[in-house]
Amino acid sequence: MKQFITACPRNCYSTCSFKVFVDNGVVVNIEPLSENKATPEGICLKGLSYIERANSPERILYPHKKNKNGSFSRITWDEALDTIAQKLNYFKKEFGPQSVLFYAASGMSGLLNDFSGTFWKEIYGGATRVYGNLCWPAGLEATRLTLGENKHNAPWDLENAKLIILWGKNSAESNIQEMIPLGKALDDGGKLIVIDPRRTESTQRAEILAQPLPATDGALALAIANVLIENDWIDHDFIEKYVLGYDQFKESVKSCTPKWASEISSVPEDFIRTMAWMIGNIKPMTLIPGYGMQRYSNGGQTTRCLLALSVLTGNIGKAGACWHYANLQSYVFDDLLEPLCYYPPEIPDGIIRREVSTARLGEDMLAQTNPPLKMIWVERGNPVTQNPDTNSVLRAFNALDFRVVVEQFFTDTALEADIVLPAKNMFEQTDIIGSYWNPYVQLRQKVVEPAGEVKPETEIYYLLAQRMGFSEEQLDSILLPPGEEAVINYLNERLKPFPSLTIERLKEGPVLAPNLQEIAFSDYIFRTPSGKIELNSNEAFDKWGANPLPTYEKGAEANSAFDDQYPLYLMSPNSKNRIHSQFSNLKIIRMISGEPTLQINPSNAFERQIVNGDLVRVFNGRGALIIKADVSYQVRVGCVVIPNGWWKSQGGAINALSKGRETDMGHGTAFHDNKVQVEKYSK
Repeated sequence: MKQFITACPRNCYSTCSFKVFVDNGVVVNIEPLSENKATPEGICLKGLSYIERANSPERILYPHKKNKNGSFSRITWDEALDTIAQKLNYFKKEFGPQSVLFYAASGMSGLLNDFSGTFWKEIYGGATRVYGNLCWPAGLEATRLTLGENKHNAPWDLENAKLIILWGKNSAESNIQEMIPLGKALDDGGKLIVIDPRRTESTQRAEILAQPLPATDGALALAIANVLIENDWIDHDFIEKYVLGYDQFKESVKSCTPKWASEISSVPEDFIRTMAWMIGNIKPMTLIPGYGMQRYSNGGQTTRCLLALSVLTGNIGKAGACWHYANLQSYVFDDLLEPLCYYPPEIPDGIIRREVSTARLGEDMLAQTNPPLKMIWVERGNPVTQNPDTNSVLRAFNALDFRVVVEQFFTDTALEADIVLPAKNMFEQTDIIGSYWNPYVQLRQKVVEPAGEVKPETEIYYLLAQRMGFSEEQLDSILLPPGEEAVINYLNERLKPFPSLTIERLKEGPVLAPNLQEIAFSDYIFRTPSGKIELNSNEAFDKWGANPLPTYEKGAEANSAFDDQYPLYLMSPNSKNRIHSQFSNLKIIRMISGEPTLQINPSNAFERQIVNGDLVRVFNGRGALIIKADVSYQVRVGCVVIPNGWWKSQGGAINALSKGRETDMGHGTAFHDNKVQVEKYSK
């Protein structure tokens, strides 16, 4: 039996390191790797399920084409590549290369993903691509505008905090490794505040659980700022040295009283004052916002409001004192860091058209002209399930002439394809990954040969280019030739600027990123236009039309006209058993997750004569779902919850209810800004 050290490449905070064991070419066991200080106790259930994921009989191992009756049949690679090459050549000749949409998401990270974009730009001669991102651009941009860049203290520094605020974050499910240093901080006398409309596993040791209405967190934060300033619980020395715009901010929050915020958020005034006292008087404080809040239409400004609390109290740049949102310090290979790389270019290059918003995928696909879209290529994503407004995405897919999906399983998106190509898994090709939470650079080692006829995406593109008429001599300087040797040579070239990083060293385990600041901003260098923390940001106005100061703006669907028809806020948090729609199909996950349910407060259920286990119809003007009710006090009155990631084919595709709209800054996706009605379902 062989043992390897590798790391999880999923879109997850933890990016866990672990040992994988291979017997006769098959992955058979996974164990923790304690050398990673951020993930010392091992991976989660999803990580453990990699054994099933790698060996699942449901995995796609061969190319498939759709039959006229909607079923799929296995075909050869020759047929698949010839068909795709013919279609690509035809669309390019008749409509131009921008008639093809290349869609890639965050299904698996790695440096080799760059070759996908290289193919479309340098081999095909252009394409249409999306701009923006489904996940976190609003919060990233808000942090960048305020602090100059996105980084935070090393995860283990959380042990030094005396006050921890989980604001809209459920670490016990979405970032389980964070619970280790958090627990140590509490064991050492630290205090915990949780602000969340739900009572989650993360609330069990909280001093206070405040439950605001969704999208009102900005008002709550500004009221806390009002109390901090009014009672002089702020760090004057820090503000004088490092902060721009304090006087204007102070003036702007005079009207943001606890009474004002309580009426908006429904959080009691005494809670607001108690939280303000704790934030102003217990130091050091680490504030950990979740990503859900910035997926509302007011997400960027909400993030700026929360961040202001860390700034006012001087909880930046010190041990235990941190704005713990995103840590991009391990992204050492990126020339342009997120969120800037998500934005469309100010001057288009005429090769890659970026006129399709990720947030409005279906709507924008249908609107494209000159040329209209004729084909889509999807990899590392499941847009039918995961992008807003599933119904418009399906209409856009159906309007195309040809669809190719590269996938490991027959997801909702793969089922819409004309040709499905088998995708590699994380064990079948070497690559290098970073993390947006822990500060390590890691090697994702190849530990087995690809199963069946699976080919890594880099090889698919190389072979496809050959079918389109390119010679090996032409391709070898542009794309990656097939084989592991070419991969290692490429990665070694990427590592050359970093003496501490080598393939051999990374095989031994994770390596801290070069030039890492374990305590972020401990040098008090802020890469903003003024060189200071900017509470007053002219760039926020110039770039996004937002108020230069952090302000509370109503959510898009928080108005009385909408309230009458659709009175309930629909929340779609992540589940500990899935990463968005990934893992949802595995037997071990299905056994634990059960079936999709709607969580509803007993008060709201009683009004509708709904009891636990009833089938209910959840609907708004965009769509409807039929789903079982889970009557529970874990969700506050006025809110209902369906965790995101259920597939359409599993009956819980929540984005049938969401609208495609962008956030107030960052070209993020505001698909949490949805209200619904719920009624008992009768056939």
